[in-house]
Amino acid sequence: MTAKDIIKKSKEDNVKFFQLQFTDLFGLVKSLTIPFKILEEALQYGIWFDGSSIEGFARIAESDMYLKPDLSTYAIIPWLTSEDGNTARFICDVYNPDGSHFEGDPRYILQKALKRARKMGYEYKTGTEMEFFLFSKKQDEIAFPQDEGGYFDMTADKAYEIRRDMTVALQKFGIDVETTHHEVSSGQHEIDFKYDNALITADAATTIRFVLKAVAQKYDLCATFMPKPISELNGNGMHVHQSLFDIKTNKNSFYSKDNKYSLSDLAYNFIAGQLEHVMAMSSILNPIINSYKRLIPGYEAPVYLSWGHKNRSSLIRVPKHFKGKSKSTRIELRSPDPSCNIYLAFAVMLEAGLDGIRKDLKPPAPVEDDVYNYDKIRLQKEKIKTLPGSLKIALDKLKEDSLIQKALGKHTYYKYLAVKEQEWDHFRMQVTNWELERYLEKY
Repeated sequence: MTAKDIIKKSKEDNVKFFQLQFTDLFGLVKSLTIPFKILEEALQYGIWFDGSSIEGFARIAESDMYLKPDLSTYAIIPWLTSEDGNTARFICDVYNPDGSHFEGDPRYILQKALKRARKMGYEYKTGTEMEFFLFSKKQDEIAFPQDEGGYFDMTADKAYEIRRDMTVALQKFGIDVETTHHEVSSGQHEIDFKYDNALITADAATTIRFVLKAVAQKYDLCATFMPKPISELNGNGMHVHQSLFDIKTNKNSFYSKDNKYSLSDLAYNFIAGQLEHVMAMSSILNPIINSYKRLIPGYEAPVYLSWGHKNRSSLIRVPKHFKGKSKSTRIELRSPDPSCNIYLAFAVMLEAGLDGIRKDLKPPAPVEDDVYNYDKIRLQKEKIKTLPGSLKIALDKLKEDSLIQKALGKHTYYKYLAVKEQEWDHFRMQVTNWELERYLEKY
């Protein structure tokens, strides 16, 4: 739609206010609100804001920035409607005062990676499986999982009603939900939506996080995407399905009919590139201290750097697709979790895969056994490495990987590294209840 179309539609939708949304360094949605009378100005010129107040953006001396709405992201916010007028949202790009894109805008970082892929002749498509927990509250404190269901359980309790309302809300944002179901752990759920261009998917996945939280609040519940909220249960993952499509032919460049796994040489290169850089990528895909409490054997999270066809213990899986549906050929990276900045995650994943293509990298042989059952001797024999065991190790790997640094850009790399190293320092200075219970009286 054009700016005139948006103004006309806004009047028809009785919109009185607009939220201009963007994300900070960590993928958290930020926004400012403008009234309808400012809409035309915002669409033509943008709206100024203080960038120094946003984590990872600008210093106080460089604080002036402005937001330009992406017209394609217009949507009515369903819980902000009334007879007096509705509120709509736009996802925005961030600009410097001179009119250039702000290099630290996570959405722009992904856009640059997608542009590099297009120069090579490819469109990068992704789909995410968003896992989350619903927790009941007790006196404003999170108490326990909302239900005791299991994987794919058909429950007729409040959880089903909540997932239905979440689906309706997401559809109003233009997100094409395909499936919802109960996950393995008590109180754990998953929502999957349509596979699409990576920027569209990143916008949708980022939107999903704040929409689900808002819907949960209506039921006096807390929706959390924290990777490992309960030590004894499976954690929240964000498996990402990926493929490259040829821009000229619109054919899936990962497909080959002459291969055992229906994968092209290009797909193998892409897999090899991601395996080559995943240690450093983990600092982006698994960005918080808690992420690494999910990445341990025994709780369905991938730990070992391997790939396979139907093997869900591998880091990269090649899902089965129906015969005759070559466009569904894809690979699934299983290590990311939903606490990540999804724009940055897609950017580094794409750049790693493209690096594998440029260098014609070859992946190791596939592993079709359950890697969780391998002992240390077999892992060493088959040269299967493990993902970083902590955020500190992942950050050290990031310091060694110039490709991932370049994908982030100098500004974001140094900002991200500084904040995350500070986060690690704060964490390692904490004295936990576990330590007190284990050591206080003993020593």
